Amino acid sequence: MSAIAGTPKKNMMLFSGRANPELADQVAKELDVTVTPQASYSFANGEIFCRFEESVRGSDAFVIQSHSAPINDAIMEQLIMVDALKRGSAKRITAVMPFWGYARQDKKHRGREPISARLVADMFKTAGADRILTLDLHTAQIQGFFDGPVDHLFALPVLAQYIKDTRPDENFAVVSPDSGRVRLAERWADTLGGTPLAFIHKTRDPLKPNEAVANRVVGDIEGRCCVVIDDMIDTGGTVAKAVKVLREQGAAKVLVAATHGVLSGPAIERLSTCGAEEVIFTDSLPIPEEKRFDGMTVLPIAPLLAEAIHQVFEDGSVTSLFDGNA
Repeated sequence: MSAIAGTPKKNMMLFSGRANPELADQVAKELDVTVTPQASYSFANGEIFCRFEESVRGSDAFVIQSHSAPINDAIMEQLIMVDALKRGSAKRITAVMPFWGYARQDKKHRGREPISARLVADMFKTAGADRILTLDLHTAQIQGFFDGPVDHLFALPVLAQYIKDTRPDENFAVVSPDSGRVRLAERWADTLGGTPLAFIHKTRDPLKPNEAVANRVVGDIEGRCCVVIDDMIDTGGTVAKAVKVLREQGAAKVLVAATHGVLSGPAIERLSTCGAEEVIFTDSLPIPEEKRFDGMTVLPIAPLLAEAIHQVFEDGSVTSLFDGNA
């Protein structure tokens, strides 16, 4: 006999960066596994070191890291973890990034600008990632930046179900903060039961990042509970202005629902005083207690991430989690 026969086996291992270990612990609990212990620390000059304390050879490795502030450290740490797994002979490496850093830089607005979202994808491929699992990309075409499978999850079922459960008798209208989110707003409207759609017509100066002018509402929102939806809220300026315009033009109530709470700079002050009755996020990014306020709700995203990881590990269907629409 010239070969040795072996029984094929699969071994899932879960790894976590330091950006949001609470989320990784929740995912591990949902999967009934433990996060693999590791030594991670930063040297005095900021360089990051990582070493896993168990053998990873032949494993199906899932590396969870939220790209939260300081975002460059979070991305670099995940890249180093992926590289360590590749050199430790992991069989397959999946980079789980609930929030894809630099996703807003997905195209050139003017000459001599970078496409940084593509650069992030290239770095993960070079580091050794075989696939990426992510949540609510800023634009769907970012999936094509990575040369390998990308499992794109949606928080819409989690957010919409919460709104339906807590406000069963409201007369909703779904509002996109700009024309670019209309397709997402259509899916929201279907999920909430065929509600009317509206969007905010706004202008943005390319020379002034994080600033937009909300001009007027396009659509029927008179007397309705408006749900303003977005993928992320950073400084909160766009959403705060949208809420103000909606209230001025006849909305009875305004809710804000977004997947990623980046919440930089004046975001908390703006959101807490903008006139929205409730602001809803997932915990895809860590939101510390000092950034929370009355009227903010943070929903757990770990069950969705865990089910997607389970489907990937078992070579199942991630699309089936979203009724075939992923």
